[in-house]
Formats: sequence, C-alpha cells, structure tokens
Amino acid sequence: MLLAIDCGNTNTVFSIWDGERFLCTLRTSTHHARTADAYFTWFSTLINHYGLTLDIEDVIISSTVPRVVWNLRVFSDRFFGCRPYVVGKPDCTLPHAPRVDAGTGVGPDRLANAAGAFDRHGGDVVVVDFGTATNFDVVAADGAYVGGVIAPGVNLSLEALAQGAAALPHVDVSRPDKVIGTNTVGCIQSGVFWGYIGLIQGITDQIKSEYGKPMKVVGTGGLAPLFGQEDHLFDTIEDDLTMHGLTVIYNHNKNRGI
Repeated sequence: MLLAIDCGNTNTVFSIWDGERFLCTLRTSTHHARTADAYFTWFSTLINHYGLTLDIEDVIISSTVPRVVWNLRVFSDRFFGCRPYVVGKPDCTLPHAPRVDAGTGVGPDRLANAAGAFDRHGGDVVVVDFGTATNFDVVAADGAYVGGVIAPGVNLSLEALAQGAAALPHVDVSRPDKVIGTNTVGCIQSGVFWGYIGLIQGITDQIKSEYGKPMKVVGTGGLAPLFGQEDHLFDTIEDDLTMHGLTVIYNHNKNRGI
C-alpha cells in the first residue's frame, strides 16, 4: 500500500492507496513543530478507529511547507521502514517536466495537480485549486505544467477583511440567497462569493484566450463544490485530484526502478 501525504499551508492530508482506490483520507492541521511520533499517534489512532489493517510499503510526500518535510521523512522511515518520495526533489522525477522560466520553483501541489489532471483528462486543462491560495494550473497537451495564476485564497481574504476592518465580523463562506445584502453579514458573503465567481470566470476566460485552444476546467480543493454550484465555472470537480496526482508520480518513479 501507498501512503500519499499532501501538506499545505493550512491542512495536511493523508490518503491510503491500495493500487486501485483510496481506502481512506485523513486530515490534520499543518504544524511545522509536529514530531514524527505525534504524526504516528494521530495516524494510528484514526486507523484503529476505522478498523483498517494496513501494510504501508511506500510513502510519497508533497509539501508547500518545507519545514515539515523532515519530520514526515522521519515518520516514514521510523514507522514504515521506507525512504519517502518527495515531490520536487531531484530523486523524485515527474512524468512530464514543467516548462517555466529558468530558476523558477513550482509548488509540489501544482505538479501533482498537473500529473493527476493529465492522467484523467489529457492535456489542455486548467486546474482551479481552492486552498490557502486559489491556484490556477495550466497543463499543456503533452502533460507539462506550463504556468498559471496565484490569487489570494477565499478564507485568507475573509480573515484579512476581519482583521483589517474593526467593524466587520468574520463570516463563513456560503452562497447568499441574493446579491444585494441587507445586513453586514449578507453584504460580506455576497462580496466574497460573487467576487470569487467573477475572479474565477475572468481568469479562466483570460487563460483560454491567451492559450488559444479549447480547454477543460477542473475544480478541486475544499471550496470547489461551493463555487461549482454555478455550473458554468467548471467542466468537472474532483476532490481527490492532488492525491491522485501523487499516485501517478509514485507509479512513474516505481516503474523506473527509483
């Protein structure tokens, strides 16, 4: 079995892949000081709760937070006896090399999105990933990541608004019943929801225009289903796209005998 770990700025996701499907997916908050022992205590407690019997043979890690990688490496070695693949490191190769400006580092989660999107949909794809940031990842016809867009994340924008404007409360993200708010909460919810609808539509339209060919738009990340209620935004929504991409990268390396 493969343990795929995607560590983002806000949450870290652990998914167990048996070669055909994900058996379970577990989430915890990202904390750079969490030790390997603490990871295992949390992980094993939930695995026992779900009544799963696991034989983890390999681990692959994607992390946008470099400080956590060391403890996840120790976690993999100490408790599963394996050296993990780490996306973005030289010894973890990609099915298709990115084509970006020389010296530019590409986030491991974006590389995983590109691999997952190409495996499922072929090329000419835009992946819209809702996380701490809202990322737009462009995947070319040959499967290469060729660039994209980074916008402030939805929850990050709400937090900044609440912190920067003393009279405004923090509100949850939801689709308001109407655009014109008649109270403070309704006004904020409308501004965030419809503002991001406009942002997503505007950026994807601009990407398609610049790219010059028909493209499929795939939504992923925690808030994708909420914004996907507007059925003109995405061709499909896939909540496991990043994790699927990790399995694709893992299989690529395993088949090469790395």
